[in-house]
Amino acid sequence: MYRRHALTAAVAALLFTQGAAQANDTPYSTGVDTDYPKRVFFGDLHLHSNTSADAHSMGNLLLTSADAYRFARGEKVVASNGLPAQLKRPLDFLSVTDHAEFMGIYRMFTIEDPRLMNSDLGKAWLSRYDTKPDPNEADPTRLVARNPIAAFVNSINNPDAERDAYPTELKSAIWTDVARTADEFNSPGIFTTFTGYEWTAMRDGNNLHRCVILKDSAEVATGWLPYSAQSSSNPEDLWAALTDYEQITGGEALSIPHNGNLSNGLMWDTVDYDGDAIDNDYAEARMRWEPIAEVTQIKGDSETHPSLSPEDPFADFERWDEFNISNTMKTTPDMYPGSYARSALQRGLALERSAGANPYAFGMIGSTDDHTSLATAEEDNFFGKFANSEPGVRTGDSRMAGLNADWELGASGLAAVWAPQNTREDLFASMKRREVYATTGSRIVLRFFGGWNYAPESINSPYFETIGYRDGVPMGGELSQGSGAPTFMVQAMKDPDAANLDQVQIIKGWIDSDGATHEQIYYVALSDDRGVDPETGQPEPVGSTVDLENVSFSNTIGAVQLSAHWTDPDFDADQAAFYYARAIEIPRPRWSEYDRKAFGADFAEAPRTVQDRAYSSPIWYRPE
Repeated sequence: MYRRHALTAAVAALLFTQGAAQANDTPYSTGVDTDYPKRVFFGDLHLHSNTSADAHSMGNLLLTSADAYRFARGEKVVASNGLPAQLKRPLDFLSVTDHAEFMGIYRMFTIEDPRLMNSDLGKAWLSRYDTKPDPNEADPTRLVARNPIAAFVNSINNPDAERDAYPTELKSAIWTDVARTADEFNSPGIFTTFTGYEWTAMRDGNNLHRCVILKDSAEVATGWLPYSAQSSSNPEDLWAALTDYEQITGGEALSIPHNGNLSNGLMWDTVDYDGDAIDNDYAEARMRWEPIAEVTQIKGDSETHPSLSPEDPFADFERWDEFNISNTMKTTPDMYPGSYARSALQRGLALERSAGANPYAFGMIGSTDDHTSLATAEEDNFFGKFANSEPGVRTGDSRMAGLNADWELGASGLAAVWAPQNTREDLFASMKRREVYATTGSRIVLRFFGGWNYAPESINSPYFETIGYRDGVPMGGELSQGSGAPTFMVQAMKDPDAANLDQVQIIKGWIDSDGATHEQIYYVALSDDRGVDPETGQPEPVGSTVDLENVSFSNTIGAVQLSAHWTDPDFDADQAAFYYARAIEIPRPRWSEYDRKAFGADFAEAPRTVQDRAYSSPIWYRPE
């Protein structure tokens, strides 16, 4: 009797719960059917190991791409200077993007790999040196003198026979190792890796470099060989090669420009590589292959320049503006507009009028460009550009690759990606739709939405993200014409292991009816109850807690979180525009101060403090 009643009750309960579920179309569990990105992932899409010719020649003899992945996922490694190195927090993703030009060949040359030494290229190189290179040579500068470093640069700038002497079977073997190593360390949901490389193009020493990122497994990626600048320095030829990659393999690729600041205006020029006016075909192709750009890294910041943005008190940041990337040509002010992201975004609005498409509608990321195999972008844990610019080695007089002074190097940057999951598929899709942002090293969490109907109270709603996506677009998105003026919501949270936030701004660029472009900074959220001075149009500085003697600071000023709901007060529905958010930290000691404390290094010319920051990808408005 008891068993019969128990069975009847169980069946009734089951029928009741099924009926309740069927009566309510909205899932009870709030995570069900939520496909928008809820998490931000931090990583580096521009890093070199000893597979790169220049990294190896400058002393990175031992640290491989496998070491780079181990370090990025949080393991301890020994740096080239003999010091143990480890990140305080692992990265979420990494691509080791070694130079395609002579990829892996210099390492093979020093160990006299028979596959190289028996080739025409190996024989030609060996004939130039009286003494064979010793892989155990204690002084890496002697290796620089012995290795054919000039061949690396000359093969990019000046076509010669060495391009064709690089054996295809050797290229294939090295590329297979690159892709398989990336696969080996890929752990979906935990740590994501991408097969990639750098296309190291230059024109008269002016930077046109791109990092190529592939979404795919080694099985797919090895169905094609990297297209290098030894074949062409024209970006359109690279895009054609990436078209071939996708058609041949069924994979997906994108190209990421970097170091516009060292391009002498060529990176975001008003003409194409051949000097012709940018047309619709070029604009569409560039939008297709280059949806994002790297705007901050170890060789300077490319967001803007004080000459381009004289009203911007934060424009003069980690500035490299004297020469091109090869130090072969001085940079002049007329080159700045094609060298910096903010002016490039404005140029894109103007080019859209003439070409019918915007070639410079890019999202923004940061990455390191470290050549040490160590992706470090922290002020107090910075291992420099090359092995000879690592801590304890660099001094006030030392120079990076014999070019810029080591003290000019910036501990920057990181790529931040909003994605549903930490997988190749999700991260790559977010990059393509530009839902990304740049940081100069700190892991600031930055959200930015634009729409037409956001209510002021939405900024503090527990459903802030749901409202942001439902009623508008995230960073990287586009707004069509709506009613009234657009409204934006921005939230920034400090890196828990870094400095508090000073302020959050929204930066607007637009084009008027005469074709002139403009910019304006709106100070939408300030810490410490500060306001904007009506006379200067700027807030008072946040102050500083930096103790230079002890190389420390405290978070007794600034804010843990800043947010704002803001409507454009100067909106003109007939003017195309873009908007992006910039979050600024309070001052803290720069990496050069930590070196002074640890090693007694004297960087007399270096800035002593730094205010790290994050730049969101823009949101564009286009009139109908």
